[in-house]
Amino acid sequence: MPETPVTDSRFPLITDEALDELRARIGQQFDRPQPHVTEATRDSIRHWALGIGDDNPLWLDDEYARKSRWGGITAPGSFLYAFDRVVSGYVSGLPGVHAMFAGTDWNWRLPIRLGDRIIAKPALKELRDLNSNFSGRSIKQTYNVTFYNQDGDVVCDADSWCIRTQRDVARDRATRETVEPRVWTEDEISEISSRYATYERRADESRYWDDVHEGDVLPELLKGPSTVTSFVCFTQGWGSLYVKAHGQAFDMFRKHPALGIPNALGVPEPPERVHWDNELARAVGVPAAYDYGPERISWLGNLMTDWIGDDGFLRRLNVQVRRHNIIGDLTICKGTVLRKWQEKEDHLVEVAVRCENQNGEQTAIGTAVAVLPSRG
Repeated sequence: MPETPVTDSRFPLITDEALDELRARIGQQFDRPQPHVTEATRDSIRHWALGIGDDNPLWLDDEYARKSRWGGITAPGSFLYAFDRVVSGYVSGLPGVHAMFAGTDWNWRLPIRLGDRIIAKPALKELRDLNSNFSGRSIKQTYNVTFYNQDGDVVCDADSWCIRTQRDVARDRATRETVEPRVWTEDEISEISSRYATYERRADESRYWDDVHEGDVLPELLKGPSTVTSFVCFTQGWGSLYVKAHGQAFDMFRKHPALGIPNALGVPEPPERVHWDNELARAVGVPAAYDYGPERISWLGNLMTDWIGDDGFLRRLNVQVRRHNIIGDLTICKGTVLRKWQEKEDHLVEVAVRCENQNGEQTAIGTAVAVLPSRG
C-alpha cells in the first residue's frame, strides 16, 4: 500500500517492512512494562475508584462492604487497567506512529478482592490494516491479556486494541475543520452540579432479574466536564503509560528514541502529553488535549455497577472508543436493556451502553452483560 503524501513530514509513516517485523511477534508472550499496581490494597482501590469518579462504598467502606454478599471490600473490574499497561494501550512496534487507544473487551470471571495480588500475561493477537478518514493508512493492533490472582485463578480475560495512526497525515487533514472546546456558562455549571447532587446508585437494594425488561433505560451518569485536572486525577489511580521524570525519563528515551518528542523548550516528553498539551494534540490531528480511552470505558463500568447494585456481578464490558473527548466536553453515560436470559443457574442481562457528549455525539459504544439475583 503506498504511503500517504504529507505537506510537512515530522513523524514516520506506516511501512510494510515495519508491519512485517511486528507481525512476527503475534502469539508470543513478552516481558511487559512494570505495572502501576500489583496488589489490590485499600489505597490502590481508593485511588482507582475516585480517579474514575466512583465513590461506591462497596469499594471504599470496610463496614459497608462486610455486610454485602462479598463479605468485604472489592474493586471495580476496570481496576485491572492499573495492573497492566498493555491492556491500557501500551503498544510495541511501528516507532513514531501514533497509538490511539480504541477499546477493550473485558470478560471477568471473579471479583477483585482486597489483598489480591494480580499478574497479567499479554500477547499480541492481531494486526489489521485499515484506511482511515482521520489519518489515511492505519493499523488496528489488538492484544490479548489474561489476569491471574495469587492462587493462579483466572480473574479476567481481555482483548484490548489501539489504532496506529500517521500523525502528519492526521494533522494535515485536521486543518480542514476547526472544533473549539466548549465554554460553559455559570448557569450550565450550576445545572451540572445539581444533577451530580441528585444522582443515586442502586447500592444495597437488590435489582432482581425478574424485574428487568427489554427496553428498560438506565439512569444517566454524568462525567465531566473534562479538564486537565480530571485527567490528572485519573492518572493518579491508573498510573499512565509513559509518564516518568528525571533520570528514569531519559533512560526510557534512550531505549525508545521515538517516545521523546521535544516540547517548545526542546526537552523530550512522551506522546502521552496529548492529554494535557493542546499543541501536541493538534500536531496529531486532534483539536485540543483529550481524555484517556480507558477512563471512558471505566465510566461505563461505573454506570453498570451502579445500576445492578451490590448483589449483581458485571461479567462483560465490550466498548469501542469512537470519538475524542476533548477538554471541556461533558460525557453522559447511558444504557438500555437489550435482552435477558438464563445460563444454567445464572440469570443474565445484556445492556447496550454508550457515552454521549454535550452535542449528542456518541464518543463510545458497546455492550455489557451482568449477572443478577433472581427471586426464583
